[in-house]
Amino acid sequence: MTKSPETQPADGDVCQRAKNGLRPERNGSAKSLRRGHERRPEPPRRSPGEGEEREADAEAAEEEEEEEVPAAPRPCGPYGRPFAESFEETPMLVAVLTYMGYGVLTVFGYLRDFLRHWKIDRCHIGREKEEQTGFVPLYQDFENFYTRNLYIRIRDNWNRPLCSVPGAKMDLMERTSRDYNWTFDYTGRVVRDVINLGSYNYLGFAENTGPCADSAAEVAAKYGVGVASTRQEIGNLDRHEEMEKLVAEFLGVESAMAFGMGFATNSMNIPALAGKGCLILSDELNHASLVLGTRLSGSTIRVFKHNNMQSLEKLLREAIVHGQPRTHRPWKKILIVVEGIYSMEGSVVRLPEVIALKKRYRAYLYLDEAHSIGALGPRGRGVVDYFGLDPCDVDVMMGTFTKSFGAAGGYIAGKRELIEYLRSHSHSAVYATSMSPPVVEQIVTSMKCIMGEDGTKIGLERVQQLALNTVYFRKRLRDMGFIIYGNQDSPVVPMMLYMPAKIGAFGREMLKRNIGVVVVGFPATPIIESRARFCLSAAHTKDVLDKALSVISEVGDLLQLKYSRHKIKPAPPRPSDGGGGAYEDVDD
Repeated sequence: MTKSPETQPADGDVCQRAKNGLRPERNGSAKSLRRGHERRPEPPRRSPGEGEEREADAEAAEEEEEEEVPAAPRPCGPYGRPFAESFEETPMLVAVLTYMGYGVLTVFGYLRDFLRHWKIDRCHIGREKEEQTGFVPLYQDFENFYTRNLYIRIRDNWNRPLCSVPGAKMDLMERTSRDYNWTFDYTGRVVRDVINLGSYNYLGFAENTGPCADSAAEVAAKYGVGVASTRQEIGNLDRHEEMEKLVAEFLGVESAMAFGMGFATNSMNIPALAGKGCLILSDELNHASLVLGTRLSGSTIRVFKHNNMQSLEKLLREAIVHGQPRTHRPWKKILIVVEGIYSMEGSVVRLPEVIALKKRYRAYLYLDEAHSIGALGPRGRGVVDYFGLDPCDVDVMMGTFTKSFGAAGGYIAGKRELIEYLRSHSHSAVYATSMSPPVVEQIVTSMKCIMGEDGTKIGLERVQQLALNTVYFRKRLRDMGFIIYGNQDSPVVPMMLYMPAKIGAFGREMLKRNIGVVVVGFPATPIIESRARFCLSAAHTKDVLDKALSVISEVGDLLQLKYSRHKIKPAPPRPSDGGGGAYEDVDD
């Protein structure tokens, strides 16, 4: 099978696929080559009378040739720019201790279950009544083992009630528990000015002042809050039509349609695009909404390794060669499903390579830009803008308004024929209630701000500020000695915690110091890869980031979280707010 120009790497490029039998790394890129592995021609024969000087020169040349040659930091062929992602391997000792921690928790969990069975210890979790013996179980006892014995111990780190706008800083309602997190009591006290490092407020549009809030208030006074009907009946407003035209213009496609819920945009539209006899190739770290949508479609699902183009191409080749199981008929449709930014890894999809493979094997591409739209690209147009690609190369463009736009809902965009088909075949379009008019106005106003149609450069400045915050924050954390996952330009920054006891400890210690963070553990992540996930915002100032970084370093020393084996560098001095260059000390 010959290589097409789209997938063939450039000369000297080691960023695409393995060469000379080298095994690819986790992200699918080949490891750096060594000249010592290359086959060298045999030296000419010497006469016995030649001196030792020539022999010494030959040995010196051979030693020099055996030295490792580091790969030059050049941009990969199809990207046209450096594509840097970091996934440092888990230290062996940390992995062993993490498994031991979960083992101890499991042993004590079974001991607690034994005490609950004999009514010695009280269990607050839902379970079947004794008179329901013999019925189909409503609660799977073993499946709830993790919830009642592990999750409950650190439950206070989640579901914290806010009582303010989720901006750069927020207010939290204080709560306590007298029964080890089974129930909570509110003290009536408000914890004010907590630095918010957890909300998806990438461009800072989640605010209660400014043009977006003012426009939403005006629309609420004119149209009300609810529509009380579906779009196909009498719930289609002129604001809905304007919003969809603006979304299509923003993305550079023919048409777009909006939905009231981002999760349902994936789970209810994928079944309308694929069905029995179709093949869906899904990244192993795709969001739960994508996983649910692919399962509801009834299609055959095959999973490829995260962001690994060799794994994806292998599945595509097998699908073309073998066809459907048993009958070996060609697949009706092959749909590749990926995300722009993966919300738990902070990695960016290798979109140029995905598009090249999609064209080569004549598959369709479904791109979820929930976290990347507004947060990536010089114009904030998402991962397509980030790589400078043609939006027409993506068959189905999906995104949400809940992150960068500070609103709610999602969209599907693409060719006009696709959108007209979904208007009559998507369950979310036919049966769901129309979007609230104030929410629509929030989307329209914020999107016009990003596009510059409001007559200002506020939107563009926020996109640029987010990029600067991302580079600075990631670099500082890495220099402190933390293990950071993801792409250097991703505003989603996972910091590895690993051990289960440190999940709750990190969240509590940060809140004590007025920093609100999101901690994530199993089953949302692999069992030994628990982490804290920071989400940066253009609303974060330099002083806010410096204070947060100082606290993170302090808690990291307290909990011994600086696992990285890279050399720790001292923190560079930063200019004041009054200076012209906000991040002149950062090397991009």
